[in-house]
Amino acid sequence: MRGGTSRALVFHQVDLPRARADWNPIFLAALGSPDPAGRQLDGLGGGISSLSKVAVVGPPSRPDADVDYTFGQVEVTRPFVDYIGNCGNISSAVGPFAIDEGLVQAREPETLVRIHNTNTGKLIHAHVPVAGGQAAVLGDYILAGVPGTGARIALDFLDPGGAVTGRLLPTGQTREVLDIPHLGPLVVSLVDATNPMVFVRAKDLGLTGTERPEALDALPGMSLRLEAIRGLAAAKMGLVADPTEVATRSPAVPKVALVSAPAAYRALDGAEVAASDVDLVGRVVSMGKVHRAFALTGAMCLAVAARIDGTVVREVLTGSGGDGGGDVRLGHPSGVLTVAARVVQTPGEAAVARSVTVYRTARRLMEGAVLVPA
Repeated sequence: MRGGTSRALVFHQVDLPRARADWNPIFLAALGSPDPAGRQLDGLGGGISSLSKVAVVGPPSRPDADVDYTFGQVEVTRPFVDYIGNCGNISSAVGPFAIDEGLVQAREPETLVRIHNTNTGKLIHAHVPVAGGQAAVLGDYILAGVPGTGARIALDFLDPGGAVTGRLLPTGQTREVLDIPHLGPLVVSLVDATNPMVFVRAKDLGLTGTERPEALDALPGMSLRLEAIRGLAAAKMGLVADPTEVATRSPAVPKVALVSAPAAYRALDGAEVAASDVDLVGRVVSMGKVHRAFALTGAMCLAVAARIDGTVVREVLTGSGGDGGGDVRLGHPSGVLTVAARVVQTPGEAAVARSVTVYRTARRLMEGAVLVPA
């Protein structure tokens, strides 16, 4: 299924071995990993992180959910499946899958599917349009990075704070200083909402923030510098004991996002994005590469960070999103993404993220049996 700007193989949990350890060889073979050439030629993956994902859907393990959903990020070049953290884009495919597979009764014109994400222990409410007893596909909603239009799915991520670390601000501070090798002290904000994120001002790395993904990937030493930032941040967050462990323990979490004030730029499809169209500009690194869109959980975490006084995200935020209410309009390589975050910040008390709402489209691309070596 395509969910938002990502794609995944979606499995029924009942079709998989009971032992989680036995899942990985199936997922790796199905997607064609590891492939040293980075193409996943011997499987159904697409050679980049957004096209190398799996989802497992099964009966709910808690009474306030309709289904359980487990996300897996499959490495392209290494035999590794990362289950730390969730994927917001693939979350949008779970509701339609549950309806079309009869796991949730379809109700027109819209069905609420209560999803328990086992990676984070959080609840997601998916409001799925329904037509003819199935999840609707056709609609007029335009999602930047996806050709054409589709039926709009609203996703409410409830109580998203501390999804992996247990705290919205893992260190208790809105800003931290990391001593980056060959760079020096770097001010960052560490925030955990739907997924842990490291936010860096693009200008602090000598960037404008509007660079194209391939240009950032090609900058000499940039990928090593970003990975060093990620490792030090992961240690600060308590995700690893030593910064060097992050590459093997979780290549997907935390993610690093570069943020900057609104600026005009050209999207990947050639469309011009005006500075007045966005409240800030962002680029996010996923599995060692700059994302061609913006990882949805990263965008949701960014929207929450934009509502917390003192973060570097709040600092660069301007326009309608800067008043602490309304939507945050994020300019990313594929266009503009709108995210709404509800954060309660009482003087003298820690900020609390109540919910984040995003809009996606999803579509079933094929159904059948994927063959893996015995």
